[in-house]
Amino acid sequence: MQLHISPSLRNVTVFPGKEVREFIKVKVGSRRLSYRMLFYSILFFTFILRFVFVMTAVDTIDGETRCSTIGCLGKRLGPRILGRRLESSVPEVVYQVLEEPIGKDELKGRSDIPQSLDEFMAEIKDSNIDARTFAIKLREMVTLLEERTRNAKIQEYLYRHVASSSIPKQLHCLALRLANEHSTNAAARLQLPSAEFVPALVDNSFFHFVLASDNILAASVVATSLVQNSLRPYKVVLHIITDRKTYCPMQAWFSLHPLSPAIIEVKALHHFDWFSKGKVPVLEAMEKDQKVRSQFRGGSSAIVANNTDKPNVIAAKLQALSPKYNSIMNHIRIHLPEMFPSLNKVVFLDDDVVVQTDLSPLWDIDMNGKVNGAVETCRGGDKFVMSKKFKSYLNFSHPLISNNFDPNTCAWAYGMNIFDLEAWRKTNISRTYHYWLEQNLKSDLSLWQLGTLPPGLIAFHGHVHVIDPFWHMLGFGYQENTSAADAKSAGVIHFNGRAKPWLEIAFPKLRPLWAKYVDFSDKFIKGCHIRES
Repeated sequence: MQLHISPSLRNVTVFPGKEVREFIKVKVGSRRLSYRMLFYSILFFTFILRFVFVMTAVDTIDGETRCSTIGCLGKRLGPRILGRRLESSVPEVVYQVLEEPIGKDELKGRSDIPQSLDEFMAEIKDSNIDARTFAIKLREMVTLLEERTRNAKIQEYLYRHVASSSIPKQLHCLALRLANEHSTNAAARLQLPSAEFVPALVDNSFFHFVLASDNILAASVVATSLVQNSLRPYKVVLHIITDRKTYCPMQAWFSLHPLSPAIIEVKALHHFDWFSKGKVPVLEAMEKDQKVRSQFRGGSSAIVANNTDKPNVIAAKLQALSPKYNSIMNHIRIHLPEMFPSLNKVVFLDDDVVVQTDLSPLWDIDMNGKVNGAVETCRGGDKFVMSKKFKSYLNFSHPLISNNFDPNTCAWAYGMNIFDLEAWRKTNISRTYHYWLEQNLKSDLSLWQLGTLPPGLIAFHGHVHVIDPFWHMLGFGYQENTSAADAKSAGVIHFNGRAKPWLEIAFPKLRPLWAKYVDFSDKFIKGCHIRES
């Protein structure tokens, strides 16, 4: 007998035997539930039941200590899957011991604490100890090593602070030799620029750059790299601003090392009329800042002696003691409209940058009415450097900050900025800057990390035009993750951070990008033992 079922499951035909024509045909009526669907469902559930059976059987055979790929699938998928719960094999007493606080004084003078993982493992293997003793020894070893690591980091930060805050004897020597040259050699006292080029100082058809620095060697690298990489050096005007004590050495250097056909102006702050007349808000704020900082911050020894602050917090406090934060050179950019009343646009350069391309295209950028053309620092491939927002600099736990600003606003960078002075003069940016400096002083310096960027972020808020990151690559003074090949593809590289390229703590693989613009055969450079490496 043969049985034939149609594909639709609607007809069933029964044949009584081979070569027999008689047959029984049964027509099945329509159903709401498809028989085909029912057939496939039975097959599916049959497969699932067989899978569960095999998994349960193998899991039972494996037991609790072993785990096969199939047998432990339920356990690995998470709690309560197929009736199983994910249970830890670590005894509860271990968690209890590790969560107990331990005082640092408890470990002082102890000689029985393992000094390394190898010592710990050797001690555990040689002795038959229970879980509680194991956890106690592990906690003591980890706590001791954490404390030693913290102390080592703090010492490193302290040494870097001392190295970056002190004036290297080579730079001090260079300033003294040039000051002597200025007093004895008429060629070192030339008017800069010469009389025929003075009209260019206020001519807006030239490319005007401003550099504020009291570091002669650093200023020379910025100037040299700017002029050498310019496609039209005869259109470049560099205004160098310095303080009274550095003016003569700075004038001597650029008198004896002209960068023709570029035009170089060297001017001290006391040469500006606005600076010598009446009160200068930034100077008053700096004087108050010094008094408040000495009262509330303490010296480096007091900062290092703090046992509660994390190493990165101590590093920030040490950096706040850096003399550059009290230098007028670091604050002077906020007065650019008053210092250059005849100019419409300038590019401001820090003295720790190196120019690697022609910067004249910056004058073709349409600022759309904005004042400050800058590179944003909240996005980019380098997450260590390019991850800065307002909350990275401002203290949003203070109501003055949290009520006025968004913590997720993107930050931007000083170092290479296009300033539209014509648009600036129509704003209250400078007054806003000084207002917030006063508020910070009244708040005992609690509104932001010390420096000029935080008040700059506030003052220029809403007045920033974002430019292409090509024009300004940062981080060369505090991390060496950037390759030399990547650095060479940037228009301007910035050694912001402690590891300045003229210091011994500079990163060896990045320093040549700066040193290539120093003439180490120059008699003043050689005489002060300034070496390439």
